[in-house]
Amino acid sequence: MSTTLLEVNGIEVIYNHVILVLKGVSLKVPEGGVVSLLGGNGAGKTTTLRAVSNLLAGERGEVTKGSISLRGERIEKLTTADMVERGVIQVMEGRHCFAHLSIEDNLLTGAYTRKDGKAAVAATLEKVYDYFPRLKTRRGSQAAYTSGGEQQMCAIGRALMANPKMVLLDEPSMGLAPQIVEEVFEIVKDLNQREKVTFLLAEQNTNMALRYSDYGYILENGRIVMDGEAKALRENEDVKEFYLGMGGGDRKSFRDVKSYKRRKRWLT
Repeated sequence: MSTTLLEVNGIEVIYNHVILVLKGVSLKVPEGGVVSLLGGNGAGKTTTLRAVSNLLAGERGEVTKGSISLRGERIEKLTTADMVERGVIQVMEGRHCFAHLSIEDNLLTGAYTRKDGKAAVAATLEKVYDYFPRLKTRRGSQAAYTSGGEQQMCAIGRALMANPKMVLLDEPSMGLAPQIVEEVFEIVKDLNQREKVTFLLAEQNTNMALRYSDYGYILENGRIVMDGEAKALRENEDVKEFYLGMGGGDRKSFRDVKSYKRRKRWLT
């Protein structure tokens, strides 16, 4: 069995001291795995990632209950810089690049915390270009004048420059053409298999996410309503209807299905 790298146990997250967003979320990410957080807009996926990477404070949010552990170490009180030192990097939703910098300068900012010398950083940069040959072609171009797909690749490549053990990837497909989305997910698969990078990704494109994940958690209104092996979720009739666009019942919410009512684990 794979070693558990990350364990989230029954966390609640509140914004501005009053808005309850996550309501008892629990999940596990095995070392070397690819795990997806699935669900619609506002389900709590991004908040879960921010809780792990300790980016909630910047949004006036905090974990008020539960625990988050990385390799058995409680991490709720650590800073984001502490998480980077432990090899956990988040790629934010929206392809955040430094618009005025070149692609290569953007990538090099990801190595800012590295202490293993210029030669090692240069070797990692070449590795990033090996995964993203399009970035090598555009290395001197100002990021603001590159395509959405190139900016997403740049954001992922910048995270890789820090030599991460785990990447939190938020909505990598958002706003991208289907062909580019597939290219990005293929690179995620290669990084996972060749470099043994662990991924926890939040994604609304359920079909694509389940194709490339080992395991999935479905969130709705801040709660996990179903989880399982990716293959089992792809074949689940309720998942097909609500998230894969197959079937067509009258139910308006995943909470209405019997399988959800049988799995109210968040109440325990």
